[in-house]
Amino acid sequence: MLKIPDSIFQEIRRHGEETYPLECCGVLLGEVDLDVNERRVSLAIRCGNMRTDSAHNRYLIDDKELLAAQKTARERGEDIVGFYHSHPDHPAQWSQTDFAEAHWIGCSYVITAVAKGKAEITNSFLLDGSTEEDKKFVDEKIEVLR
Repeated sequence: MLKIPDSIFQEIRRHGEETYPLECCGVLLGEVDLDVNERRVSLAIRCGNMRTDSAHNRYLIDDKELLAAQKTARERGEDIVGFYHSHPDHPAQWSQTDFAEAHWIGCSYVITAVAKGKAEITNSFLLDGSTEEDKKFVDEKIEVLR
């Protein structure tokens, strides 16, 4: 399960609306509780979409931004617990490209469908497994904390 404060949940959705018709992307920091298979988000870090070939349906987080997010997490005593991006005019379901480019096993991958500039559905998928060969996306419940 992914637990996320409403303010951060809304911030992610706004980010998708602001970058429409291009995909937005970012990193989620927080804590992982393996005993109950739960990720708790405390901060969303907006990143720029570095894709120049098809930013309307692909995203790429710059290595420098990812390293900065890791540093921030370390300074806060937290971990990277997930990533988020938007799907402009496309469902909030992972694509084959999303799957192929997902490598952080144990992290949540949050996708917001943005239709005609308006955020609609937001879903999360846990990248489960132990290696690249056996990784898989599993539907993950989102609990928005009010």
